[in-house]
Amino acid sequence: MKSLNIVFISIGLIFMGLGIVGIIVPVLPTTPFILIASACFAKGSNRFDRWLKGTSVYKNYAEDYIKDKSMTFKRKAKLMIISDLMLAYPMITINKAYVRIIILLVWIWKYWYFIFKIKTKKE
Repeated sequence: MKSLNIVFISIGLIFMGLGIVGIIVPVLPTTPFILIASACFAKGSNRFDRWLKGTSVYKNYAEDYIKDKSMTFKRKAKLMIISDLMLAYPMITINKAYVRIIILLVWIWKYWYFIFKIKTKKE
């Protein structure tokens, strides 16, 4: 059981680091990485979970989404643009119909989820 906690904590630290880098690097999305780190810390360690939830990174990028599944329009738009660019690359470079269909389905699901499942709140 303890080794599994160490794995969750380690993965949480990696994603926390990626989230922090995402604050500086505009093409790296911060919020999804902080959400993954939060889930890992919640499973791995109460201490790390409390620590993460006390950081300004968590409060600025993930707390609202976790509390009430809401984001500002600016944050939603940034995430959508970044993910669109990430999905466009394989859509353009891979010449397999089934891969393009899967990417198209992911694209549709992503827009549906962001429009209908995540509330938009004022800044």
